[in-house]
Amino acid sequence: MGLPSDDAAILSARWTEGVLLKRDVFSTVERGRFRDDAGEVDAVLRRLDQVPAWSYPIARHLFARECRALALARDLDVGPKLLWAGRQALVRGFIDGVALHLAKPHGDLAYFRSAKHALRKLHRAGICHNDLAKEQNWLVGRDGRAYVTDFQLAACFKTRSRLFRVAAYEDLRHLLKHKRSYAPTALTPMERKILARKSFVASIWLKTGKKVYQAITRGLFNFTDREGGGRRLVNDAPVLIDLIRKNPGVRDAAIVAFADRRTGVGLYAFVEADHVALEKQLRANLASAGRVKPPEHIQVVRALPRDAAGRPRTELLQLVAMNQVDLIGPLIANESDTTFLKDILESRKNLRDRFNFESRELNS
Repeated sequence: MGLPSDDAAILSARWTEGVLLKRDVFSTVERGRFRDDAGEVDAVLRRLDQVPAWSYPIARHLFARECRALALARDLDVGPKLLWAGRQALVRGFIDGVALHLAKPHGDLAYFRSAKHALRKLHRAGICHNDLAKEQNWLVGRDGRAYVTDFQLAACFKTRSRLFRVAAYEDLRHLLKHKRSYAPTALTPMERKILARKSFVASIWLKTGKKVYQAITRGLFNFTDREGGGRRLVNDAPVLIDLIRKNPGVRDAAIVAFADRRTGVGLYAFVEADHVALEKQLRANLASAGRVKPPEHIQVVRALPRDAAGRPRTELLQLVAMNQVDLIGPLIANESDTTFLKDILESRKNLRDRFNFESRELNS
């Protein structure tokens, strides 16, 4: 199924293809550039032409919800602006920031004040997001502010009805759950009360609808993790890491997922070792083991970036694997991370879906 001719004509003239961000049964999402009246801007394209026929009615419904919410929120400056919408594709502005689970704003009280302000602006406009439990739908902007994205489940209300108030309450409660994870000591007594008291609708959902939802998304749609790696990242990656670590030349390894235009989801293994030639040996060993499909990419690095506890910083590796290298700068914690990233970017493997989103920080 292709795009309608009018959608295709506009995108052909105004869209420059960039990096694939996600592909699932509801849409294909990619980052690139869009030419509007003011010139060319960084943007994100969502298109429905590559979804299977059986999921298209749901995809179309979600698409319509997002179009409506983005149009209503256009001037609020709390999420992406709707730049253009056709029958099966839309283009929204790109927000220069990374997802909450990658940025990890521990103790950042200003961020959570900004997040509450953003939520208040949405609710005053009659928009309830309805999907803010997911950390990937909260962005930490380069300017330090909070932004929200992915409005596919958003609902727009003309009045402050009881349903609106319940949905708005749940939006706030989900924000406070994230605040509890990253800045627990900053929770006020009232915020703690909200966290402890789910709405009646949420309580019913947890006991009934959520179980059905998880059965469908994890079983039928194969959604099992927030990074979008599905069962390969959840089930195959641990097996692959164990096999890789058995090689005596390997000190450590980390595996992340990335969106791939041909396979949908690929795995990228970063292996800490001294000899680059080890890659061929590892690939042969994984193929002969035959337990799970080997990673699409294996890159040997002298050192993995690590946090204060010594764990590999998979949030940095994730952005490298996805070719989102311009978003890495604000996440660099020390000089060793800077050295690592310069080394890894010079020899990174995922070049099929690459765009020139290089950051000034990494090129300086």
